[in-house]
Amino acid sequence: MGDVVVIGAGIAGIQAALDIAGHGIRVHLIEREPTIGGHMAQLDKTFPTNDCSMCILSPKMVDVSRDPLITIHTCTEVEKIEGETGHFRVTAKKHPRYVDESSCTGCGDCIEVCPVEVYNRFDAGIGVRKAIYKPHPQAVPDIVIRDKEHCIECGLCYDVCGPGSIRHKEDEKEIVLDAASIVFTTGYTVFDARGKPQLGHLLLPDVITSLELERMISAGGPTGGKLKKLSDGQAPKSVLFVQCVGSRDMTAARPYCSCVCCMQAIKNAILIREKHADIDVTICYMDIRSYGKGYEEYYERAKALGVKFLRGMPSDILADRDGMVVQVENSETSELLVLHPGLVVLSVGIGPADDMGRLAERCGIVLEDTGFVRPVHDAVDTVATLRPGIYVAGTAAAPKDIPDSVASGGSAAMRAYIDAIRIRTV
Repeated sequence: MGDVVVIGAGIAGIQAALDIAGHGIRVHLIEREPTIGGHMAQLDKTFPTNDCSMCILSPKMVDVSRDPLITIHTCTEVEKIEGETGHFRVTAKKHPRYVDESSCTGCGDCIEVCPVEVYNRFDAGIGVRKAIYKPHPQAVPDIVIRDKEHCIECGLCYDVCGPGSIRHKEDEKEIVLDAASIVFTTGYTVFDARGKPQLGHLLLPDVITSLELERMISAGGPTGGKLKKLSDGQAPKSVLFVQCVGSRDMTAARPYCSCVCCMQAIKNAILIREKHADIDVTICYMDIRSYGKGYEEYYERAKALGVKFLRGMPSDILADRDGMVVQVENSETSELLVLHPGLVVLSVGIGPADDMGRLAERCGIVLEDTGFVRPVHDAVDTVATLRPGIYVAGTAAAPKDIPDSVASGGSAAMRAYIDAIRIRTV
Protein backbone atom coordinates (compact mmCIF):
# COMPACT_ATOMS: atom_id res chain seq x y z
CA MET A 1 0.00 0.00 0.00
CA GLY A 2 1.03 3.62 -0.41
CA ASP A 3 1.79 3.30 -4.14
CA VAL A 4 0.32 5.63 -6.77
CA VAL A 5 -1.04 4.65 -10.18
CA VAL A 6 -0.74 7.20 -13.01
CA ILE A 7 -2.95 6.41 -16.01
CA GLY A 8 -1.55 7.92 -19.21
CA ALA A 9 2.10 8.61 -19.98
CA GLY A 10 2.07 11.84 -21.95
CA ILE A 11 3.95 14.87 -20.68
CA ALA A 12 1.48 15.42 -17.78
CA GLY A 13 1.67 11.78 -16.69
CA ILE A 14 5.45 11.72 -16.98
CA GLN A 15 5.75 14.87 -14.87
CA ALA A 16 3.35 13.49 -12.26
CA ALA A 17 5.27 10.20 -12.05
CA LEU A 18 8.63 11.94 -11.71
CA ASP A 19 7.36 14.28 -8.99
CA ILE A 20 5.76 11.48 -6.97
CA ALA A 21 8.80 9.20 -7.27
CA GLY A 22 11.00 12.15 -6.32
CA HIS A 23 9.30 12.08 -2.91
CA GLY A 24 10.05 8.40 -2.37
CA ILE A 25 6.69 6.95 -3.43
CA ARG A 26 6.48 4.00 -5.82
CA VAL A 27 4.60 4.76 -9.05
CA HIS A 28 2.98 2.52 -11.64
CA LEU A 29 2.80 4.41 -14.95
CA ILE A 30 0.20 2.87 -17.27
CA GLU A 31 0.19 3.63 -21.02
CA ARG A 32 -1.92 1.96 -23.71
CA GLU A 33 0.56 2.78 -26.51
CA PRO A 34 3.86 0.90 -27.07
CA THR A 35 5.85 3.95 -25.89
CA ILE A 36 5.46 6.74 -23.39
CA GLY A 37 5.56 10.40 -24.49
CA GLY A 38 2.08 10.98 -25.88
CA HIS A 39 1.30 13.62 -28.48
CA MET A 40 4.24 15.84 -27.52
CA ALA A 41 6.57 13.32 -29.18
CA GLN A 42 4.87 14.04 -32.51
CA LEU A 43 5.54 17.78 -32.42
CA ASP A 44 8.42 19.49 -34.18
CA LYS A 45 8.85 22.62 -32.04
CA THR A 46 7.13 24.16 -29.03
CA PHE A 47 5.82 27.72 -28.75
CA PRO A 48 6.71 30.45 -27.96
CA THR A 49 10.43 29.58 -27.82
CA ASN A 50 10.61 27.26 -30.86
CA ASP A 51 12.57 24.76 -28.75
CA CYS A 52 12.80 21.22 -30.11
CA SER A 53 9.93 19.23 -28.64
CA MET A 54 11.87 15.99 -28.21
CA CYS A 55 14.83 17.87 -26.71
CA ILE A 56 12.50 18.71 -23.80
CA LEU A 57 10.54 15.46 -23.67
CA SER A 58 13.18 12.81 -24.34
CA PRO A 59 15.28 13.47 -21.18
CA LYS A 60 12.12 13.17 -19.08
CA MET A 61 11.24 9.89 -20.79
CA VAL A 62 14.72 8.55 -20.02
CA ASP A 63 14.47 9.73 -16.40
CA VAL A 64 11.19 7.82 -16.02
CA SER A 65 12.69 4.64 -17.46
CA ARG A 66 15.71 4.83 -15.14
CA ASP A 67 13.91 5.73 -11.92
CA PRO A 68 13.86 2.63 -9.66
CA LEU A 69 10.58 3.75 -8.07
CA ILE A 70 8.69 3.97 -11.40
CA THR A 71 7.35 0.87 -13.14
CA ILE A 72 6.23 1.44 -16.73
CA HIS A 73 3.35 -0.66 -18.09
CA THR A 74 3.06 -0.07 -21.84
CA CYS A 75 0.43 -1.65 -24.13
CA THR A 76 -1.77 -1.67 -21.04
CA GLU A 77 -5.33 -0.44 -20.52
CA VAL A 78 -7.20 -0.02 -17.25
CA GLU A 79 -10.26 -2.22 -16.95
CA LYS A 80 -11.69 -1.13 -13.59
CA ILE A 81 -10.94 0.65 -10.33
CA GLU A 82 -12.35 -0.61 -7.06
CA GLY A 83 -12.03 0.58 -3.47
CA GLU A 84 -11.53 3.98 -1.88
CA THR A 85 -8.79 6.46 -0.99
CA GLY A 86 -5.80 4.61 0.40
CA HIS A 87 -7.14 1.21 -0.67
CA PHE A 88 -7.72 1.26 -4.42
CA ARG A 89 -7.39 -1.86 -6.52
CA VAL A 90 -6.66 -1.21 -10.20
CA THR A 91 -7.23 -4.02 -12.68
CA ALA A 92 -5.55 -3.58 -16.07
CA LYS A 93 -5.12 -5.62 -19.22
CA LYS A 94 -1.68 -5.86 -20.84
CA HIS A 95 -1.92 -6.49 -24.57
CA PRO A 96 0.72 -8.69 -26.19
CA ARG A 97 3.73 -7.18 -27.96
CA TYR A 98 4.72 -10.54 -29.44
CA VAL A 99 8.22 -9.59 -28.37
CA ASP A 100 10.16 -10.64 -25.27
CA GLU A 101 10.58 -7.33 -23.46
CA SER A 102 13.39 -8.64 -21.28
CA SER A 103 15.68 -9.70 -24.15
CA CYS A 104 14.83 -7.28 -27.00
CA THR A 105 17.64 -4.76 -27.49
CA GLY A 106 15.79 -2.47 -29.91
CA CYS A 107 18.53 -2.94 -32.52
CA GLY A 108 16.06 -2.68 -35.40
CA ASP A 109 17.38 -5.57 -37.48
CA CYS A 110 13.88 -7.05 -37.65
CA ILE A 111 12.46 -3.73 -38.87
CA GLU A 112 14.92 -3.59 -41.77
CA VAL A 113 14.02 -7.04 -43.12
CA CYS A 114 10.25 -6.72 -42.71
CA PRO A 115 8.63 -6.48 -46.18
CA VAL A 116 5.25 -5.12 -44.98
CA GLU A 117 4.48 -1.38 -44.96
CA VAL A 118 1.27 -0.01 -43.43
CA TYR A 119 -0.28 3.28 -42.28
CA ASN A 120 1.82 4.94 -39.57
CA ARG A 121 -0.42 6.50 -36.93
CA PHE A 122 2.52 8.26 -35.28
CA ASP A 123 3.21 10.11 -38.53
CA ALA A 124 -0.53 10.92 -38.85
CA GLY A 125 -0.64 8.96 -42.10
CA ILE A 126 2.00 11.04 -43.88
CA GLY A 127 4.46 8.15 -43.61
CA VAL A 128 4.41 4.37 -43.31
CA ARG A 129 5.84 1.84 -40.88
CA LYS A 130 6.66 -1.87 -40.94
CA ALA A 131 4.58 -4.67 -39.44
CA ILE A 132 7.24 -4.89 -36.73
CA TYR A 133 8.32 -1.47 -35.58
CA LYS A 134 9.20 1.13 -32.98
CA PRO A 135 6.82 4.13 -32.99
CA HIS A 136 9.78 6.52 -33.26
CA PRO A 137 13.57 6.39 -32.73
CA GLN A 138 13.40 7.82 -29.17
CA ALA A 139 10.75 5.32 -28.00
CA VAL A 140 10.76 4.34 -24.33
CA PRO A 141 11.00 1.45 -23.68
CA ASP A 142 13.45 1.01 -26.55
CA ILE A 143 11.97 -2.21 -27.86
CA VAL A 144 9.93 -3.20 -30.91
CA ILE A 145 6.34 -4.38 -31.18
CA ARG A 146 4.95 -6.79 -33.76
CA ASP A 147 1.66 -5.80 -35.36
CA LYS A 148 0.03 -9.21 -35.59
CA GLU A 149 -2.91 -7.82 -37.58
CA HIS A 150 -0.69 -6.88 -40.52
CA CYS A 151 2.13 -9.41 -40.07
CA ILE A 152 2.22 -11.95 -42.95
CA GLU A 153 4.32 -14.46 -40.95
CA CYS A 154 7.09 -14.49 -43.53
CA GLY A 155 9.53 -15.51 -40.78
CA LEU A 156 12.28 -13.02 -41.66
CA CYS A 157 12.15 -11.23 -38.32
CA TYR A 158 12.43 -14.54 -36.42
CA ASP A 159 15.52 -15.50 -38.43
CA VAL A 160 17.36 -12.19 -38.08
CA CYS A 161 16.71 -11.61 -34.37
CA GLY A 162 19.93 -12.51 -32.52
CA PRO A 163 18.44 -12.80 -29.00
CA GLY A 164 15.40 -14.69 -30.38
CA SER A 165 13.00 -12.14 -28.88
CA ILE A 166 10.22 -12.40 -31.46
CA ARG A 167 7.30 -14.50 -30.25
CA HIS A 168 4.85 -16.43 -32.42
CA LYS A 169 2.18 -16.36 -29.74
CA GLU A 170 1.54 -14.31 -26.64
CA ASP A 171 -1.56 -13.97 -24.49
CA GLU A 172 -3.09 -10.95 -22.81
CA LYS A 173 -2.22 -10.62 -19.15
CA GLU A 174 -4.22 -9.24 -16.27
CA ILE A 175 -2.39 -6.89 -13.92
CA VAL A 176 -3.77 -6.05 -10.48
CA LEU A 177 -2.24 -3.10 -8.64
CA ASP A 178 -2.92 -1.77 -5.14
CA ALA A 179 -2.74 2.00 -4.79
CA ALA A 180 -3.34 4.74 -2.26
CA SER A 181 -4.32 7.22 -4.97
CA ILE A 182 -4.68 7.50 -8.73
CA VAL A 183 -3.89 10.23 -11.26
CA PHE A 184 -5.71 10.37 -14.61
CA THR A 185 -3.58 11.87 -17.40
CA THR A 186 -5.25 10.16 -20.32
CA GLY A 187 -4.57 12.95 -22.82
CA TYR A 188 -6.61 13.91 -25.87
CA THR A 189 -7.57 13.02 -29.41
CA VAL A 190 -7.69 15.43 -32.33
CA PHE A 191 -10.91 16.20 -34.16
CA ASP A 192 -11.50 14.02 -37.22
CA ALA A 193 -11.58 16.61 -40.02
CA ARG A 194 -13.75 14.29 -42.10
CA GLY A 195 -16.55 15.58 -39.88
CA LYS A 196 -16.30 18.78 -41.95
CA PRO A 197 -16.47 17.36 -45.52
CA GLN A 198 -16.86 20.84 -47.01
CA LEU A 199 -13.23 21.50 -46.06
CA GLY A 200 -11.97 18.64 -48.21
CA HIS A 201 -9.81 16.60 -45.86
CA LEU A 202 -9.05 13.22 -47.48
CA LEU A 203 -11.04 14.42 -50.50
CA LEU A 204 -8.44 16.88 -51.76
CA PRO A 205 -4.83 15.67 -51.45
CA ASP A 206 -3.43 19.06 -50.48
CA VAL A 207 -5.77 19.62 -47.53
CA ILE A 208 -4.00 18.35 -44.40
CA THR A 209 -4.45 18.73 -40.65
CA SER A 210 -2.22 20.59 -38.23
CA LEU A 211 -0.90 17.29 -36.85
CA GLU A 212 -0.04 16.07 -40.34
CA LEU A 213 1.83 19.33 -40.93
CA GLU A 214 3.75 18.81 -37.66
CA ARG A 215 5.02 15.46 -38.90
CA MET A 216 5.77 16.83 -42.37
CA ILE A 217 7.96 19.71 -41.17
CA SER A 218 9.69 17.70 -38.44
CA ALA A 219 13.30 16.89 -39.32
CA GLY A 220 12.72 13.36 -38.02
CA GLY A 221 9.44 12.99 -39.90
CA PRO A 222 8.65 11.00 -43.04
CA THR A 223 9.60 13.83 -45.43
CA GLY A 224 12.78 14.81 -43.57
CA GLY A 225 11.33 18.23 -42.74
CA LYS A 226 10.48 19.07 -46.36
CA LEU A 227 7.24 21.03 -46.83
CA LYS A 228 5.50 19.70 -49.90
CA LYS A 229 2.16 19.16 -51.56
CA LEU A 230 0.94 15.59 -51.38
CA SER A 231 -0.51 15.81 -54.89
CA ASP A 232 2.80 16.24 -56.72
CA GLY A 233 5.57 16.39 -54.09
CA GLN A 234 6.42 20.00 -54.99
CA ALA A 235 6.82 22.85 -52.51
CA PRO A 236 3.65 24.98 -52.31
CA LYS A 237 3.76 28.64 -53.33
CA SER A 238 1.21 29.52 -50.64
CA VAL A 239 -0.13 27.96 -47.44
CA LEU A 240 -3.55 28.71 -45.93
CA PHE A 241 -4.32 27.87 -42.30
CA VAL A 242 -8.00 27.48 -41.36
CA GLN A 243 -8.64 27.84 -37.63
CA CYS A 244 -11.29 26.41 -35.29
CA VAL A 245 -11.95 23.19 -37.20
CA GLY A 246 -13.77 21.20 -34.53
CA SER A 247 -13.52 23.95 -31.92
CA ARG A 248 -16.04 26.61 -30.87
CA ASP A 249 -18.48 24.73 -33.07
CA MET A 250 -21.93 23.76 -31.82
CA THR A 251 -22.64 21.68 -34.94
CA ALA A 252 -19.67 19.45 -34.05
CA ALA A 253 -20.74 19.28 -30.36
CA ARG A 254 -17.54 21.10 -29.44
CA PRO A 255 -18.52 24.51 -28.07
CA TYR A 256 -15.21 25.04 -26.27
CA CYS A 257 -11.94 26.60 -27.45
CA SER A 258 -9.20 24.01 -27.89
CA CYS A 259 -6.66 26.38 -26.37
CA VAL A 260 -3.60 25.50 -28.46
CA CYS A 261 -4.72 25.85 -32.09
CA CYS A 262 -4.04 29.56 -32.60
CA MET A 263 -0.53 29.37 -31.18
CA GLN A 264 0.22 26.12 -33.02
CA ALA A 265 -0.77 27.71 -36.33
CA ILE A 266 1.30 30.81 -35.55
CA LYS A 267 4.27 28.62 -34.62
CA ASN A 268 4.11 26.60 -37.83
CA ALA A 269 3.55 29.75 -39.90
CA ILE A 270 6.70 31.25 -38.36
CA LEU A 271 8.69 28.08 -39.07
CA ILE A 272 7.53 28.07 -42.70
CA ARG A 273 8.35 31.74 -43.24
CA GLU A 274 11.78 31.42 -41.59
CA LYS A 275 12.74 28.50 -43.85
CA HIS A 276 10.88 29.57 -46.99
CA ALA A 277 10.55 33.34 -47.23
CA ASP A 278 9.10 32.99 -50.73
CA ILE A 279 6.03 31.04 -49.52
CA ASP A 280 2.96 33.16 -48.85
CA VAL A 281 1.31 32.22 -45.52
CA THR A 282 -2.20 33.28 -44.50
CA ILE A 283 -4.14 32.38 -41.35
CA CYS A 284 -7.96 32.54 -41.50
CA TYR A 285 -9.35 33.01 -38.01
CA MET A 286 -12.35 34.01 -35.91
CA ASP A 287 -10.31 35.39 -33.01
CA ILE A 288 -6.61 35.07 -32.22
CA ARG A 289 -6.25 33.85 -28.63
CA SER A 290 -2.64 34.49 -27.58
CA TYR A 291 -3.20 34.40 -23.84
CA GLY A 292 0.03 33.04 -22.29
CA LYS A 293 3.35 34.53 -21.29
CA GLY A 294 5.19 35.71 -24.39
CA TYR A 295 2.34 34.61 -26.67
CA GLU A 296 1.27 38.09 -27.79
CA GLU A 297 4.88 38.91 -28.64
CA TYR A 298 5.01 35.66 -30.62
CA TYR A 299 1.92 36.77 -32.55
CA GLU A 300 3.59 40.11 -33.36
CA ARG A 301 6.72 38.26 -34.45
CA ALA A 302 4.65 36.28 -36.96
CA LYS A 303 3.20 39.47 -38.43
CA ALA A 304 6.68 40.97 -38.67
CA LEU A 305 7.80 37.91 -40.65
CA GLY A 306 5.04 38.53 -43.19
CA VAL A 307 2.39 36.08 -42.00
CA LYS A 308 -1.01 37.43 -43.08
CA PHE A 309 -3.97 37.25 -40.68
CA LEU A 310 -7.38 37.23 -42.34
CA ARG A 311 -10.40 37.58 -40.08
CA GLY A 312 -12.90 35.35 -41.82
CA MET A 313 -13.72 31.67 -42.21
CA PRO A 314 -14.10 29.88 -45.55
CA SER A 315 -17.37 28.04 -46.06
CA ASP A 316 -15.77 25.37 -48.24
CA ILE A 317 -12.62 24.40 -50.12
CA LEU A 318 -13.05 23.39 -53.75
CA ALA A 319 -10.87 21.98 -56.48
CA ASP A 320 -10.24 23.89 -59.72
CA ARG A 321 -7.86 23.72 -62.67
CA ASP A 322 -5.01 25.31 -60.74
CA GLY A 323 -5.45 23.22 -57.61
CA MET A 324 -7.82 24.69 -55.03
CA VAL A 325 -10.01 27.74 -54.68
CA VAL A 326 -11.23 29.26 -51.40
CA GLN A 327 -13.64 32.17 -51.00
CA VAL A 328 -13.36 34.13 -47.74
CA GLU A 329 -15.05 37.32 -46.60
CA ASN A 330 -12.76 39.59 -44.62
CA SER A 331 -15.10 40.49 -41.76
CA GLU A 332 -13.04 43.59 -40.93
CA THR A 333 -13.41 45.15 -44.40
CA SER A 334 -16.42 43.20 -45.84
CA GLU A 335 -14.23 42.41 -48.85
CA LEU A 336 -14.76 39.05 -50.57
CA LEU A 337 -11.43 37.40 -51.36
CA VAL A 338 -10.74 34.48 -53.68
CA LEU A 339 -7.63 32.54 -52.68
CA HIS A 340 -5.76 29.80 -54.55
CA PRO A 341 -3.61 28.11 -51.87
CA GLY A 342 -1.14 25.42 -52.75
CA LEU A 343 -1.57 23.77 -49.35
CA VAL A 344 -4.41 24.09 -46.83
CA VAL A 345 -3.81 23.26 -43.16
CA LEU A 346 -6.87 22.61 -40.98
CA SER A 347 -6.21 23.53 -37.34
CA VAL A 348 -8.15 20.69 -35.78
CA GLY A 349 -9.38 21.00 -32.22
CA ILE A 350 -8.71 18.56 -29.40
CA GLY A 351 -11.14 16.50 -27.37
CA PRO A 352 -11.03 13.82 -24.67
CA ALA A 353 -9.42 10.44 -25.27
CA ASP A 354 -11.40 8.11 -27.52
CA ASP A 355 -12.35 5.63 -24.79
CA MET A 356 -12.81 8.17 -22.00
CA GLY A 357 -16.51 7.41 -21.64
CA ARG A 358 -15.92 3.68 -21.21
CA LEU A 359 -13.02 4.26 -18.85
CA ALA A 360 -14.96 6.74 -16.73
CA GLU A 361 -17.88 4.34 -16.38
CA ARG A 362 -15.63 1.48 -15.31
CA CYS A 363 -13.59 3.63 -12.93
CA GLY A 364 -16.42 5.56 -11.32
CA ILE A 365 -15.42 9.10 -12.32
CA VAL A 366 -17.74 11.81 -13.59
CA LEU A 367 -17.33 13.53 -16.97
CA GLU A 368 -18.40 16.93 -18.24
CA ASP A 369 -20.89 17.14 -21.10
CA THR A 370 -17.86 17.70 -23.34
CA GLY A 371 -16.33 14.37 -22.29
CA PHE A 372 -13.50 15.78 -20.19
CA VAL A 373 -13.13 14.74 -16.54
CA ARG A 374 -15.18 16.92 -14.19
CA PRO A 375 -13.09 18.39 -11.33
CA VAL A 376 -14.43 19.28 -7.90
CA HIS A 377 -14.37 22.97 -8.84
CA ASP A 378 -13.44 24.72 -12.09
CA ALA A 379 -11.44 27.43 -10.28
CA VAL A 380 -10.75 26.43 -6.67
CA ASP A 381 -9.78 22.75 -7.12
CA THR A 382 -9.06 21.73 -10.70
CA VAL A 383 -7.20 18.44 -10.04
CA ALA A 384 -9.48 16.59 -7.59
CA THR A 385 -12.32 14.60 -9.14
CA LEU A 386 -15.70 13.85 -7.60
CA ARG A 387 -14.35 10.45 -6.52
CA PRO A 388 -12.01 11.04 -3.54
CA GLY A 389 -8.46 9.84 -4.06
CA ILE A 390 -8.58 10.11 -7.85
CA TYR A 391 -7.02 13.18 -9.44
CA VAL A 392 -6.85 14.50 -13.00
CA ALA A 393 -4.19 16.46 -14.87
CA GLY A 394 -3.28 17.60 -18.36
CA THR A 395 -5.73 17.49 -21.23
CA ALA A 396 -7.83 14.80 -19.56
CA ALA A 397 -9.43 17.69 -17.64
CA ALA A 398 -9.57 20.34 -20.37
CA PRO A 399 -7.61 21.54 -23.40
CA LYS A 400 -4.19 22.76 -22.24
CA ASP A 401 -0.84 23.64 -23.73
CA ILE A 402 2.38 21.94 -22.64
CA PRO A 403 3.36 24.32 -19.76
CA ASP A 404 -0.14 24.13 -18.28
CA SER A 405 -0.17 20.33 -18.63
CA VAL A 406 3.16 20.07 -16.82
CA ALA A 407 1.95 22.39 -14.05
CA SER A 408 -1.27 20.45 -13.55
CA GLY A 409 0.67 17.18 -13.54
CA GLY A 410 2.81 18.49 -10.69
CA SER A 411 -0.26 19.70 -8.80
CA ALA A 412 -2.05 16.35 -9.10
CA ALA A 413 1.17 14.57 -8.08
CA MET A 414 1.33 16.43 -4.80
CA ARG A 415 -2.29 15.63 -3.97
CA ALA A 416 -1.66 11.95 -4.72
CA TYR A 417 1.55 12.05 -2.67
CA ILE A 418 -0.33 13.40 0.36
CA ASP A 419 -2.79 10.50 0.15
CA ALA A 420 0.06 7.98 -0.15
CA ILE A 421 1.88 9.43 2.87
CA ARG A 422 -1.29 9.50 4.91
CA ILE A 423 -1.96 5.80 4.39
CA ARG A 424 1.65 4.94 5.30
CA THR A 425 1.42 6.80 8.60
CA VAL A 426 -1.92 5.32 9.65
